[in-house]
Amino acid sequence: MELTGRIKKIMDIQNVNDKFKKREFVLVIDENTQYPQYILFQTTQEKCGLLDNVKLNEQVKVHFNIRGREWTASDGQTKYFVTLEAWKIEKFVSVENIPAGASSSTTPRTSQSRVVSSHYVQNVQGMMSGDIPPSLPETGETGMSSDISMEDSGDLPF
Repeated sequence: MELTGRIKKIMDIQNVNDKFKKREFVLVIDENTQYPQYILFQTTQEKCGLLDNVKLNEQVKVHFNIRGREWTASDGQTKYFVTLEAWKIEKFVSVENIPAGASSSTTPRTSQSRVVSSHYVQNVQGMMSGDIPPSLPETGETGMSSDISMEDSGDLPF
């Protein structure tokens, strides 16, 4: 699973015992919503370092797993806990913030968290400077290129 938001808080690493450490952080989702959501995540073991290069208020995409546990107290009462365990944190850059001449090794992100190819970025930058990018092939009602047809191939086009 994944969520995109802004880093609100990063806690220090907690050494729970000799063999286990964790680090928690809060992601706030407040874009296009009247009620901001403050989501607590944790990283464990070697993944605690994922937060070393992240700054407060930075927009990120968090990839995570949902972990659920059952715990029975000494009085016999059973309780349930849920943890959101982050395993990858990606910074993203909006198309407006991509510098001119961005290389193909750059993988910018838009606010919709889509990967944008450097070719697309160069076309957008070209349109902003007045250049016109090459046109796409014409498509029919099916949305397929006019030089591909289902009848010709006898099979699906992919």
